[in-house]
Amino acid sequence: MSHVTAIRPPMTCFAVAAPGLEPLLADELRGLQSRYSLELDTPETGGVAFRADAAGLYAANLHLRIASRVLVRVGAFHAAAFHELERHAARLPWDELVREGQPVAFRVTSRKSRLYHQDAVAERLLVAVGSRVRGAASALAGSATAAGAEPQEFFVRLVRDECVVSVDASGELLHRRGYRLASAKAPLRETLAAAMLAGAGWDGSAPLMDPMCGSGTIPIEAALLARRIPPGLNRGFAFEHWPVFDEPAWRAVLSAARERILPAAPAPIQGSDRDAGAVRAAAANAERAGVGGDVEWRRAAISAIEPPREPGWVVTNPPYGVRVGERKRLRDLYAQFGNVMRAKCAGWEVAVLTSHPELEHQTGLPLTPRLGTENGGLRVRLMRARVP
Repeated sequence: MSHVTAIRPPMTCFAVAAPGLEPLLADELRGLQSRYSLELDTPETGGVAFRADAAGLYAANLHLRIASRVLVRVGAFHAAAFHELERHAARLPWDELVREGQPVAFRVTSRKSRLYHQDAVAERLLVAVGSRVRGAASALAGSATAAGAEPQEFFVRLVRDECVVSVDASGELLHRRGYRLASAKAPLRETLAAAMLAGAGWDGSAPLMDPMCGSGTIPIEAALLARRIPPGLNRGFAFEHWPVFDEPAWRAVLSAARERILPAAPAPIQGSDRDAGAVRAAAANAERAGVGGDVEWRRAAISAIEPPREPGWVVTNPPYGVRVGERKRLRDLYAQFGNVMRAKCAGWEVAVLTSHPELEHQTGLPLTPRLGTENGGLRVRLMRARVP
């Protein structure tokens, strides 16, 4: 296998997702196919591969709510020795992706390959970049330089002496939407909140409540979805700094996205929590996200919720109870949640992210699993039920 790719369409891309979220991410990509040139492969562990032109790549970064990042294939070749790695690396189009003086970072993984020393592989690749780009320098992956310039990251994967080099088109991880400056304890990642909404089957047309909203991530992501506001609208991306960046194509993608935004959410969205500080943080986050007027925030215990008359969805991320003692204390909370749902939300759909069957059982709701993934290093699953 030997293949070098200039960054020209069709580009081979890979949208990365947390384990278990790949089918939902594929659905998101399929939703972009009607507006952009995207050709999808079958979802695989860790994400979804697709081919796209520049506009399709830019749109994926702007619109995907569940992806963690988007990579673009730069080259693939056999390398069982350093001289092979150096020869192939010298042919890669580094000058299309790295500006003069820009720091560069490599994330190298090696499995069942003779080139197993990851730092040595990164050193050879940095030399190849330097031969094509004046002033390119090494930087730690995921860090900014002293001057504040973000490094361009490359992902290098060696498996059985086959090397694949990909460039990160996203920059900061895509869950960093730019709105969450204030957080309650144990904040839910924005991409997982979006996956919960998708897994629950909520499309923005019916009311939504989160009675344990914390810093408000689920209601805010719901409001962004309901109003068709792209999650990446208020942030930058690594591809904007590439020498081959197509600025007119990017402006067209942004313009088309803004034209689709609705002036208000079509249905009520509520977030409540018994912690006043969490509610204040949630409201501030919503304002920064541009959806401050689309979510009703309340400080309230679960028993004091006031759902809209029209049936809708309750989507929430309650405490997990990592330790056995904590689980015992949380039994009453989950039981109370189930009781309130039956008393006030009959006929509603409920989706709860949980980590233990014992607590699921305490709700007394006919919960069935919708997806499984990880959150904060814990295995969790989204459980859904229609309230009797």
